[in-house]
Amino acid sequence: MLVSFWSPKGGSGTSVVTAAAGLVLARAAAARIVDLAGDQPAVLGLAHEPDPGLLGWLRMGPQAPTDALDHLEVDVTARLSLLPSGEPSDAQPLPEAGAALAAALDTDPRPTVCDLGRVDTPALRAFAEVAGPSVVVVRGCYLALRRAVQHAAMAETEGAILIDEHGRSLGAHDVEDVLGVPVLTTITARTSTARAVDAGVLVSRLPDSLGRPLHHALRRSGWFDDERAA
Repeated sequence: MLVSFWSPKGGSGTSVVTAAAGLVLARAAAARIVDLAGDQPAVLGLAHEPDPGLLGWLRMGPQAPTDALDHLEVDVTARLSLLPSGEPSDAQPLPEAGAALAAALDTDPRPTVCDLGRVDTPALRAFAEVAGPSVVVVRGCYLALRRAVQHAAMAETEGAILIDEHGRSLGAHDVEDVLGVPVLTTITARTSTARAVDAGVLVSRLPDSLGRPLHHALRRSGWFDDERAA
């Protein structure tokens, strides 16, 4: 299983949602997070920025050896590993490399969640086209919904996760009406989540207000059905 999370607008919480989904999956079995946005080491509280990473692999082109991906993995917990993005470069990977990476990741039996960020390069767009289901992470924001509707990645998007902020007037039904995909779950934005990320303890202290909605979303979509992760 390979599920990608993306957002049309920065600051929507995509990286935190991806990290939390990986932690939920790892409660039951070995799981993996793929970082193509660059924020996972910070969100997961890793002591350093791993390098080399996937961006280097992508720059090698579609012929890059798939067995090299195993050597890039970094352990987060006993059951959860991370494929880090590595150092960025001015050189843009080819779209064919993004498609090849998606195909390679999809052959691994471990459930994998991917942080695609804003899907703002040709390689990432090609990845989204070849990979499995994708989920858009949005806030109840008119600008975010407007950008999402116009984004090419919506063609592969099967659902949305709504980050509910106090004071926003747009809700789940509005998101569904605008985007044309179901809202899989609503996550209430809480200070406990921000504190866990800022303190680098999300891995050991995943807030229930974040973990439970994601567990529900994964189960509802048929991507995960193990009650031990509840």
